[in-house]
Amino acid sequence: MTPNFTIEQITPELTWDIRQKELYPGSPISDIKLKEDYYGLHFGVFTDNKLVAILSVFDKGSSVQFRKFATLKEYQGKGFGKALMNFTIDLAKSQGKTLIWCNARLSAISFYKQFGFTETEEAFTRKGIDYIIMEKRLN
Repeated sequence: MTPNFTIEQITPELTWDIRQKELYPGSPISDIKLKEDYYGLHFGVFTDNKLVAILSVFDKGSSVQFRKFATLKEYQGKGFGKALMNFTIDLAKSQGKTLIWCNARLSAISFYKQFGFTETEEAFTRKGIDYIIMEKRLN
């Protein structure tokens, strides 16, 4: 059962600590900031007044891309990531978007498939990490 939580819009700066800790451990904060951060929307899951999961959303016209999706390790498996993913899909639908997509780490493919995302044929490696673009059509 998922503990009580809220999903709130946050500033880009609030995402950086979790990005660094969970996605790029050992990298300096300067390496995990995105040029686009101030053009996107950023959301966080809070439980017991603690930020435990983050995700950044970027408008791409008729589609939306989400990036830097992470949950603190000690809070994984409790439903926070699933709630944030459902929130993001609902947000894209409410904005009339026809597609939501991400650059998925290969280790996360099964997570995204739970939400109806499918793998494209576009794959790449960046900084030693293998990715595949996954997408979900929104009707």
